[in-house]
Amino acid sequence: MEMSSNARVQSVGHTEINWDKLDKTKFYVVGAGLFTGVTVALYPVSVIKTRLQVATRETVEKSVASVVKGILKTDGIPGLYRGFGTVITGAIPARILFITALETAKVTTFKMVEPLKLAEPTQAAIANGVAGMMASLSSQAVFVPIDVVSQKLMVQGYSGHEKYSGGIDVIRKVLKADGVRGLYRGFGLSVITYAPSSAMWWASYGASQRVIWRLLGYGSESQEGTPGQGTVVAVQAAGGIFAGATASCITTPLDTIKTRLQVLGHEKKPSATNVVKNLIKEDGWTGLYRGLGPRFFSMSAWGTSMILTYEYLKRLCARDA
Repeated sequence: MEMSSNARVQSVGHTEINWDKLDKTKFYVVGAGLFTGVTVALYPVSVIKTRLQVATRETVEKSVASVVKGILKTDGIPGLYRGFGTVITGAIPARILFITALETAKVTTFKMVEPLKLAEPTQAAIANGVAGMMASLSSQAVFVPIDVVSQKLMVQGYSGHEKYSGGIDVIRKVLKADGVRGLYRGFGLSVITYAPSSAMWWASYGASQRVIWRLLGYGSESQEGTPGQGTVVAVQAAGGIFAGATASCITTPLDTIKTRLQVLGHEKKPSATNVVKNLIKEDGWTGLYRGLGPRFFSMSAWGTSMILTYEYLKRLCARDA
């Protein structure tokens, strides 16, 4: 999701809604509802991606179509939402941490790079990249346990994985086997995956938007007036797709390794090195890119949806001057 400051082109008068101009209580309450709606729409993609990433050589379902068909045949539509309750419960505090850290870090970084007199796309890339990384780091303490529990639920009974009666059952068994540390399995890889991914997503989004605006003629003396709402939305969507493609292509191997580590049974505790060796042994180097299609779609669709939702939310929650 992208803040309106990144859609802003000062010379054409696109109005920015600053963080300090928002009704925070209304923002978090209304935002929880809006973002939950987006999560409902896109959650099945995460389930499909996770299934593809943990598939073994013996697994019959190795394509998106076969995974969907298998889930629907076994569990129907609810199967596409395994672990959803856990994600929604933990996503609200994680998202609050992320958004707050993102906004505050972005404002600070913009002020730090402004004296350098860099080109606008470069300045946007640096400020947004740093903010995205800081936001991701601050939310990992909440996000990783949610990730561990939800992914175990997503793959339960699939390709030999253990079955659970719900999120509480997963937590109980993980704590019994490995203690609190078990809920943070893959924490290092998660940080290594999501922090750079967040930085790349925000950096490429911020820079690409400004490049697109310039290609459209805004920000130059030859173009006057303010872009229409349809144009703004189109530019944001294009930037979101570009950002999703960039981040997913670079970070999918780490995400695949992390996912495999997190869903392994309690009796299996291989290292990241062993996971990499097994993936390469099964499918060659392309094994590291399992689930790339769904991950790319998820990051692009999720990012673009969040941008548009966030823009609407900020307008809705802006305080009167």
